[in-house]
Amino acid sequence: MIFSEADKALLQSKDISQEKTLDQINTFKEGIPFVNLLKAAVVNNGLEKFTQAEEHDLIRIFETKRRDLSLLKFVPASGAASRMFKALFNFIESFNPQEQTFEDYVTANNDMAMRSFFEKYEAFPFYELVQKRIEGKFSSKDEGKHLFVSELLNESALNYGFYPKGLLPFHRYDTHIATAFEEHLNEAALYAETNGIAKLHFTISPQHAEMFKEEFAKAGARVQSETGVNFEVSYSFQKPSTDTIAVDLNNEPFRNTDGSLLFRPGGHGALIANLNEQEADIIFIKNIDNVVPSKALKAISDSKKVLAGLLLKVQEKAFHLAEMLDQEPSVAEVLVEAKQFLQDELNVRFSDEFQSLSAAMQHKELQSKLNRPIRICGMVKNEGEPGGGPFWVKDANGDASLQIIESAQIDGSNAMQKEIVKNATHFNPVDIVCGIKNYKGIPYDLADFVDTKQGFITSKTKEGRELKAMELPGLWNGAMANWNTLFVEVPVQTFNPVKTVNDLLRPSHQV
Repeated sequence: MIFSEADKALLQSKDISQEKTLDQINTFKEGIPFVNLLKAAVVNNGLEKFTQAEEHDLIRIFETKRRDLSLLKFVPASGAASRMFKALFNFIESFNPQEQTFEDYVTANNDMAMRSFFEKYEAFPFYELVQKRIEGKFSSKDEGKHLFVSELLNESALNYGFYPKGLLPFHRYDTHIATAFEEHLNEAALYAETNGIAKLHFTISPQHAEMFKEEFAKAGARVQSETGVNFEVSYSFQKPSTDTIAVDLNNEPFRNTDGSLLFRPGGHGALIANLNEQEADIIFIKNIDNVVPSKALKAISDSKKVLAGLLLKVQEKAFHLAEMLDQEPSVAEVLVEAKQFLQDELNVRFSDEFQSLSAAMQHKELQSKLNRPIRICGMVKNEGEPGGGPFWVKDANGDASLQIIESAQIDGSNAMQKEIVKNATHFNPVDIVCGIKNYKGIPYDLADFVDTKQGFITSKTKEGRELKAMELPGLWNGAMANWNTLFVEVPVQTFNPVKTVNDLLRPSHQV
């Protein structure tokens, strides 16, 4: 492909190289292979489950060391709430209270989501706010239903469909209504605080920046008053350099009507660049919509401390062995101990050829496998929720490792792969504790540990034309593929996502 001067200017403005763009076009042509699942990670085979006494010990480890550590909570929060209200947008367009009753509409459209919405809508945190705004403006109950949803979503009204999910009302307390953003502050006060300060970093969209700052000015003061903890909150945006080129169905670059190349956001995998800029000894990662009211916070906090305690426990030994390998590269006992630790405590697998390698080559491989960022990933028992899960995977070199795999990465036509998925017992709630520094306290370059072949190709449309888009390897999938990984069972009550507005009606979100 030959880039025009306009193409080159666009690439330069995004800080994307021509080589990178050509590589992406080539990936479209070659396709992204499905992963090769070996087996599901289950308890006692890739997934840990601790006794109560073991959990208490890990919490003690964390509490003993936390005052000497820098802690950070990292929250991907750029998602808009439009998908959360999909059924409601459809309802506004499809239901006319002047022409049919609500019951007739539900029956004709089999719209169980809207039936559920109105059966308990008094329990929504925004119920009273909306009712006050529409009071006296409708003449029938069905008209009131339509007006209620319109007031919630219309641009000229509350416009919640434009909001980032993190700034929507989630929980209604006696004194105020809390957003998901505020609940993350409440959480951070319990497990991400060091010496009176809790640090949080939110990845957001530029158009929502002022909204987040306004919310922090209000909610931050309230949570500080209630907890006695001060908060340092920072933000970042997805970088233009992580956008990916789109192609047409012939794998040629897709061009807009003005002739310019079309680039699209690279998905949450792009956030590995944002994570790479953070400076902390321990980083907690959790999605913006997975929060609970204050009454349930202790269980959440204890679970996080267990994961952080495990990180510190394995990290201490990994650091010791990494230092020993640097100081005494030829000592056979150190090589044996390092290999044993990697196998037994970090689930690292070695090829059959490892034992036949020279001591120097064994030393080099052990150094490579030890000197990696570590992630401890909480996993919840399967209860029918959508999402990826923990698996043993074989890569193109024949090496086995633990990975979080999404359904889109699996060949659904392969009976053996489907059987492995069927045997999975846990799924990924995005509950991750990360150690991103080596034993010298120097942060790793996280870009070095990405498996670029674990991206996603999806079908989209633009201006009525079909195209193919590419998502980068997911933040907790391919972007962390070459980290050292431990999976740990965490309580199901730690997972309370809000994917649709009706999820706010679940008991876990009622104060």
